[in-house]
Amino acid sequence: MASSPPSFSPSRTTCASLLRQLQMIWDEIGESDNDRDNMLLQLEQECLDIYHRKVEETRKHKADLNKLLADAESEVSNIASSFGDCVSFSRGKGTLKQQLANIRPVLEDLRSKKDERVKEFLKIKSQISQICAEIAGSGQSKDVTDQDLDQCDLTTKKLGELKLHLDELQNEKILRQLKVRNHISIISELSAVMSVDFKKTLNEVHPSLSDSSNGAPLSISNDTLATLTGVVHSLKQEKQQRLQKVQEHTKFLVELWDLMEMPIDEQKAFSHVTRLISASVDEVSIRGCLSADVIKQVEVEVQRLNVLKASKMKELVFKRQNELEEIYRGVHMDVDSEAARQILTSRIESGNIDMSELLQSMDDQIKMAKEQALSRRDILDRVEKWKFASEEEKWLDEYEKDENRYSAVRGAHKNLKRAEKARILVSKIQSMVENLTAKVKAWETEKGIPFLYEKVPLLQSLDEYNVQRQLREEEKRKSREQKRLTEQLSVEQEAMFGSKSATKKPLSQSTHANTIAGTPTGRRVQTPSSRYGTSGAKDRRESGRMNNIIPVNYVALPKDDSASRDS
Repeated sequence: MASSPPSFSPSRTTCASLLRQLQMIWDEIGESDNDRDNMLLQLEQECLDIYHRKVEETRKHKADLNKLLADAESEVSNIASSFGDCVSFSRGKGTLKQQLANIRPVLEDLRSKKDERVKEFLKIKSQISQICAEIAGSGQSKDVTDQDLDQCDLTTKKLGELKLHLDELQNEKILRQLKVRNHISIISELSAVMSVDFKKTLNEVHPSLSDSSNGAPLSISNDTLATLTGVVHSLKQEKQQRLQKVQEHTKFLVELWDLMEMPIDEQKAFSHVTRLISASVDEVSIRGCLSADVIKQVEVEVQRLNVLKASKMKELVFKRQNELEEIYRGVHMDVDSEAARQILTSRIESGNIDMSELLQSMDDQIKMAKEQALSRRDILDRVEKWKFASEEEKWLDEYEKDENRYSAVRGAHKNLKRAEKARILVSKIQSMVENLTAKVKAWETEKGIPFLYEKVPLLQSLDEYNVQRQLREEEKRKSREQKRLTEQLSVEQEAMFGSKSATKKPLSQSTHANTIAGTPTGRRVQTPSSRYGTSGAKDRRESGRMNNIIPVNYVALPKDDSASRDS
């Protein structure tokens, strides 16, 4: 075989070259033509077998490509159907590989969308499962997998339904959480008021309520809510019962305080319970005010005061009696204290009387005595003013009888001022007595009993005073008349007997002036020299010398006598 440059593909060229090399080797070996033909036939058969295998493989590959293409088309159709879309995909024209190349992007895109949709479904279903487990109180929810998901229905409608269901469950969860927290808040307040172990109470309901540090979600199950509701109801009843108990004990405590007149300092120790006497259940919110210790404290104090009450009752009864007597004495009412005390002592020692009733009776007597004292107060005030005016009147009478009241002695100016005020007050005595008499008569008419003052009817004392005052006025009038006559006689004697009497007239005039100096006119006729003792004697001597030279028939003598009568 002549060698020639290959005009075919490199593989054909290689096969011809190998065949030439084989023939050359055969020539060198000396193989027969028959052997050579057999070897060539064998070689051709082997080549055919290889081609057959390749063809089969290629045919199978084609079938696989067709199957891939069909599966892809089916998957595209299924995914589109699960999305609720009516998608008709055409593989188009061209080779199988071209068709696969056309469908592959579409399929990848749909697969990606499906994966996202499945994840979204799984997430929502997982949340729904979790909330349902929390509501059911079954603890941790089971994991949701692809097997739990109907992947034939991944439509937007189905997804919207799941989201709506999830929203409803989430709202339900929020409401339950609010209820649980509200119950916890109420339990906290009630526990604080009654000093109950808050954490222990919640832990008995569910551990997650008292300790959230471990990350466990707050229990919102039906059982938890029902139990919390029961606990709240139970604690409210307990609070009501404790408040009633505290109020009953405290009211009794206050009664004992009032009964035994306990000091305010001792009462202040229980101010934390006395403020609860009129409080309602909802108004009580002070921490620990209804604790078991507080209730025990009040109970112990009540027991102590009950023991003390028996020994102090007698003392309280006589203290009330003292108060009653003091009220009567304060308004000048007559009361037989000794007889009253003997009666009280006999009643107490008999043991046949309820001390509380006796104290209440005495309180009623004290109340009546205070009312009666109040009704007498206005009259008593007027009596005090009248008595004071009467004392001033007596003092003024004594003062005006003192002929040396204008002498320069210590305190004379104070007496002058007092006398001036006393005259003004004495001038009002008559109207004071008249008004007082009218008041007393009106009081006696209203009460139907006489008005006693220091065990004597006040009207009787007023009448006696009026009589005595008239007698004193009559005595004063007679004294003035007698004095006037005496002075007139003295003047007439001076006129008859001359200068010896005349020399004494200035002294007589001075004495007469002192007698009437109680009036404002009497004070005006005084001179500075007559008020002070340093120059009084000298003035009297000069006055005597002047009178020695005055004629007996001096016109001033009748005038002096007339002035004496006027005064």
